[in-house]
Amino acid sequence: MGVAILFFAGIATVAAWWLSTQRLASKPWLEEGAADAFPGSEASSAPVAKIGLGVLLAALGALFALLISAYLMRMQLGDWQPVPKPTILWVNTGMLMLGSAALQWVRAVANRGDLRAVRAGLLAAGIAAIVFVSGQLLAWQQLAASGYFLTWNPASSFFYLITALHGVHVLGGLVALARSTVRAWRGPRDVEQLRLGIELCSLYWDFLLIIWLVLFGLLLLS
Repeated sequence: MGVAILFFAGIATVAAWWLSTQRLASKPWLEEGAADAFPGSEASSAPVAKIGLGVLLAALGALFALLISAYLMRMQLGDWQPVPKPTILWVNTGMLMLGSAALQWVRAVANRGDLRAVRAGLLAAGIAAIVFVSGQLLAWQQLAASGYFLTWNPASSFFYLITALHGVHVLGGLVALARSTVRAWRGPRDVEQLRLGIELCSLYWDFLLIIWLVLFGLLLLS
C-alpha cells in the first residue's frame, strides 16, 4: 500500500503544479481595462489534446498503482511461487528506452524543421515498439514452454496480467505513432503540422517507459 500512496501523491503533486500553471484561480471579471490586457484572462495556451492526454495518463497511473498494490499484497501469501524472468525482458526494456529516446530526438529535430530526420526518428521509434511487443510475446512463449502457464500459480497469473496490460497500452501508443509517421511521410508543407502529434507521442512513450521500469523492477525484486 505504501507504493500506491507514494504513486498517488506523485500524481497529485504533478497535477497541482500543472493546474497552477493554467491560471485557473484568476478572476478576470474583477479586473479593469481591456480584456486582453491581463495575463490571467486569456484562454489556456495548452491544446485540448494535451489536457486530454494529461487526464488519460493520470487515470492510467492510478490503474497501474492499484495493480502494483494488489501484486505486493498477493505475494505475501504462502502459495506465491515466483516464476523465472525470461532474459528477453532485458532486451525488451532496451527497446522501449530506445523508442522513448528516438521520440525525444524527433522533438528536437522537429524544432529545427528537419523533416527528413523527423521521418527517420518516427520510423525508428515505431520499429522499437514493434520489437518490444514481439519480445513480450516471446517471453510468454518461453514461460509457457517451461510449464509456467497463466493458471499455474498466482505469480504467473500476475506476470501475464502485468505484461499484457502494459502491452495493450503500448499497442495503443503505436497506433498514434503510426498516424504521425504516415502524416510525416505523406509530405506536409512543414514540420509545424506534425509538432503536436510528435509531442503527445513522446510524452505518452515516456510515461510507458517509466511504468514499465517500475513494473520490471517489481518483477525482478519479487
